[in-house]
Amino acid sequence: MKILVTGGAGFIGSAVVRHLIGDGETAVVNVDKLTYAATPEALEDAAESPRYAFSKTDICDGPALRRLFAEHRPDAVMHLAAESHVDRSIDDAADFIETNVVGTYRLLETATAYWRELEGAERSAFRFHHISTDEVFGALGPEGYFTEETPYRPNSPYSASKASSDHFVRAWHQTYGLPVVTSNCSNNYGLYQFPEKLIPLMIINALTEKPLPVYGKGENVRDWLHVDDHACALVAVLTRGQVGETYNVGGDSELRNIDVVNMICDLVDELRPRQGGGSRRDLITYVTDRPGHDLRYAVDASKVKRELNWAPQESFASGLRKTVAWYLDHQDWWRGILERRYAGERLGLSKAGQKAG
Repeated sequence: MKILVTGGAGFIGSAVVRHLIGDGETAVVNVDKLTYAATPEALEDAAESPRYAFSKTDICDGPALRRLFAEHRPDAVMHLAAESHVDRSIDDAADFIETNVVGTYRLLETATAYWRELEGAERSAFRFHHISTDEVFGALGPEGYFTEETPYRPNSPYSASKASSDHFVRAWHQTYGLPVVTSNCSNNYGLYQFPEKLIPLMIINALTEKPLPVYGKGENVRDWLHVDDHACALVAVLTRGQVGETYNVGGDSELRNIDVVNMICDLVDELRPRQGGGSRRDLITYVTDRPGHDLRYAVDASKVKRELNWAPQESFASGLRKTVAWYLDHQDWWRGILERRYAGERLGLSKAGQKAG
């Protein structure tokens, strides 16, 4: 089987590529334009496989996509390419609309034309798997969970762009018959996550004795999913999911942000004790909340567990310990990013809204 993976140099995409190459059978075509958040270092082992190919291509480039499909003849598409950081979408939504909406349209257009030319078993087996987020559902109250039937109510430019792409994928299935499956996941964490995200930023700041900025009062709740567990779930959805169906993927790890930060502080203290002792919890600083910050997300993943026999293997405690240890042991990787691409500054201060005013 040959799978075309878009965004395969990103955080989740690289985990998917590593998982697919690691099965010893699947061939992967990694299509990525290598934005600021790309992590090609995460693919060094996979890139040595004869079953791995890479193309630096923007999914908004229709002619380039058509050439890729014609050259590589994939059996399936796993679409992960996306701008994904909510704070950056608040500052400037243009790239999110271009990549997440226009790029998804271009990819659907290309995949549909390619699929229509297939015959027999190849046509019947082809799948287009669209990978999305639980943020499209908006905010939950203090109780309940997102299910596959939860109405969409996106509250940030990022989630609105992903909701739009989800709707386009559904429309392409209903209107043109493209065999699609969709998955919506909770917050991912793990190795090689770009330092702008909560968990890696808190690990790095705790180690380097910098303030740990927590939005609002830290009461926002998220469900956490280890990226390797997510990669396994995505392959299950692609290979065993029913065409036209949507699957929510969660980690059964619902926690307040402040609780996550406290756990990180305690782990860094344990693994790299401060000189003179003391807890890094005293580095926590409460800052102005993100505009439109959804209070709570929680995912009901019972459908993917029941129908596709998947379940997360990492508890949040075990996964976080591995993640903290990895960042402590791979300082060259993230220090290089902080020096050249992202210095840990606050994002999401609604610059676009300030300009409009």
